[in-house]
Amino acid sequence: MKTRLAIILLCIVTSALAQTTRKYSNEFMNIGVDAAALGMSNSVVATTGDVNSGYWNPAGLIQLEDSQIALMHSSYFANIANYNYIAYAKPLDDRSAVGISVIRFGVDDILDTTQLIDAQGNVNYDNINLFSAADYGITFSYARKLPVEGLNYGVNAKVIRRIIGDFASSWGFGLDLGIQFERNDWQFGIMVRDITTTFNAWAIDEDKLTDIQNAIPGQNQEAPEGTELTLPKMQIGVSKQFEFNYDYTLRAEIDLNVRFAETNDIISTSFASINPALGFEFGYTDLVFLRGGLGNFQNELQIDNTENLSFQPNFGVGFKYRGIQVDYAFTDIGDQSAALYSNVFSLKLDFSIFR
Repeated sequence: MKTRLAIILLCIVTSALAQTTRKYSNEFMNIGVDAAALGMSNSVVATTGDVNSGYWNPAGLIQLEDSQIALMHSSYFANIANYNYIAYAKPLDDRSAVGISVIRFGVDDILDTTQLIDAQGNVNYDNINLFSAADYGITFSYARKLPVEGLNYGVNAKVIRRIIGDFASSWGFGLDLGIQFERNDWQFGIMVRDITTTFNAWAIDEDKLTDIQNAIPGQNQEAPEGTELTLPKMQIGVSKQFEFNYDYTLRAEIDLNVRFAETNDIISTSFASINPALGFEFGYTDLVFLRGGLGNFQNELQIDNTENLSFQPNFGVGFKYRGIQVDYAFTDIGDQSAALYSNVFSLKLDFSIFR
């Protein structure tokens, strides 16, 4: 008899492959990139203006003055899952810019025990193999200035690749649209993710399914359907920067994260749910930065059926010198929300240092 782990794995695959429109499909693409942004609780859609804009709002790529590259690494779930990101962007001319980014979120070295017990009932540990469950997102970005002064737009074309060992894999495709507008020292931004509804087509290995399908008699699993849809999401932001004595700056932004589904967000209806986020960045001579933010406000249902409001506080610091910027973020300070805390590091390099 196969082990119960095989049944758990099959249930995971079945859940992932079911043909349905999900609230949280492709959620790895919503975790966020850049420690500077994460330290501000992701409240950057109105002000982002570097290589990381390809993720947050592609319209911000138009602010690039030279080519940039960015790297980020973070670990989740007690270092079980690793999140890695790399991006490159460059201006084409004074009115347009392009970028490309790659995200990998994966759990590696998972034990495959489906062959642990052979047909004779013998346990053979040599039959244990390792596999990975990994998600990949490749984003191609384009930004352009519009004839209206201060108004820019950007688009993303995303290719999604998801792999669960030899058991199943999928390809997906989607589009994002972003807009930024600046007027009288105020900045506004709108980012609509999966604006066309992102589509994932899954393929499952029939032999692997057959191998574990009858692990426990009477608890057979039907073959899952192979398509998955991701609903659009929208982020709206407004920001203003204040300067003090030329050396000190304070940038504050408030965002509204909108999902077109009913969730546990602080504002929730059958049509849409809204989760606010607030972030700030205090800078000194454009050299040292201190950041903080509040986000992920949720109405958590308690055992006694009452609701408790939780939130996620974040903190970050950064240092920039001659085109090299290093940032750090510590998410969920004090464990105030259901989200697990994480230490995030990122690096950004502006090619202007080579000129």
